[in-house]
Amino acid sequence: MNPSNNYIAVLTLVFTLLASAFMARAENPADFTVESALDGPGFQLSKQRGKVVVLHFLLKTECPFCIKHTHDYAALAATTPEVVHLFLKPDSVAEIKAWAGKLSKEDLKELPRIYRDPEAKLATEFGIPDGYKFHGQTVHFPAMVVLDGQGKELFRYIGKNNTDRMKPKDFTVKLAEATAKQ
Repeated sequence: MNPSNNYIAVLTLVFTLLASAFMARAENPADFTVESALDGPGFQLSKQRGKVVVLHFLLKTECPFCIKHTHDYAALAATTPEVVHLFLKPDSVAEIKAWAGKLSKEDLKELPRIYRDPEAKLATEFGIPDGYKFHGQTVHFPAMVVLDGQGKELFRYIGKNNTDRMKPKDFTVKLAEATAKQ
């Protein structure tokens, strides 16, 4: 066999393996469980069948835009009981409690429950890109993944930076469009 053919065969194999690994990484988990960071019950996706579930992947560390985003979507959640909003932070319990203490209860019946995503494991399983430089750390980009009542992805929004988030009014329109297609 010609050495250049061996080289091409090896490159093809490496490319195929890398593409397979990427595809496996990008596939959303069928079910998952996360723990509450604020002394509440945990969350398991399979127990929410029939409801739309919105995963809000928030940034690690301090982020005022995450506070505003969480507040705005918690207010929206109060008006849409068929939609479950899950706010996920990769911080420690103590860091999340300190961060959640800055959430305003204004216009809310109750503060939203914040869940832990240790080491951003769930963000990684959902294929949320990392590499965003924020407060001296490298973290996953802010993201939203919307799942239908069977746990299948309807749509997602990946922010380019900490200020880039889907506005609640845009989310409402996009959700109506996505669910109308089903």
